[in-house]
Amino acid sequence: MARGGCLAIPTEMQGAKLQLLTQWLSPTFPVGAFSYSHGLEWAVNVGDVVDGATLKTWIFANIVHGAGRNDAIFMAHGYRADECRKLHEIDQLANAFASSSERLVESTSLGKAFKKTLADVWGDEIEASSYPVVLGAAVKIHKLDLSLAATLYLQSFGANLVACGQRLLPVGQTEGQKIIADLTPEIDAMVPEAINASLDELGGCVFRSDMASMEHENQKVRIFRT
Repeated sequence: MARGGCLAIPTEMQGAKLQLLTQWLSPTFPVGAFSYSHGLEWAVNVGDVVDGATLKTWIFANIVHGAGRNDAIFMAHGYRADECRKLHEIDQLANAFASSSERLVESTSLGKAFKKTLADVWGDEIEASSYPVVLGAAVKIHKLDLSLAATLYLQSFGANLVACGQRLLPVGQTEGQKIIADLTPEIDAMVPEAINASLDELGGCVFRSDMASMEHENQKVRIFRT
């Protein structure tokens, strides 16, 4: 029998919690994040992103002023949902916040893959579809630290975009690791604000990135799903 329905909280061994979080947010966890560039592929195609410096700027903007920050807010509200109805409402709002059909596919496909593995490995059932909302609920179920989970999620978000950039641009491994390292203070500064933000504080100002996700839908030659 699945543990607890959508919000029940089982007992966890304290020493395993950090390992569990890093397992969930590892590139080896089968959510298929490598298939999605979050519009970056179009940005490279039109010359908005041409090297490591512009890749760094693009990723920083998306995390601090775009989907990354909003995802952290949705994760926190998914974590704090105290009943299935509330979790469903937050999930629907997260899906409505997608700026394009590709962004919606990206979030719900990642969420579906994530919760399937949760069910198969840990027996968890979570009635949500948006990736950050599903993750937030899972963090609550396993009594994990929300701040740490949001921090590692945003680092994973940035690292995946770096990996996408390395497939599209002449950006080497060392430069890619420098970009990820430079994200650390930005994420640390943002997470406390994001996980305590109200839903009224959702928003962003990365219009070129939103445009990229829309334009990518019609891009003729591409290697990423978004």
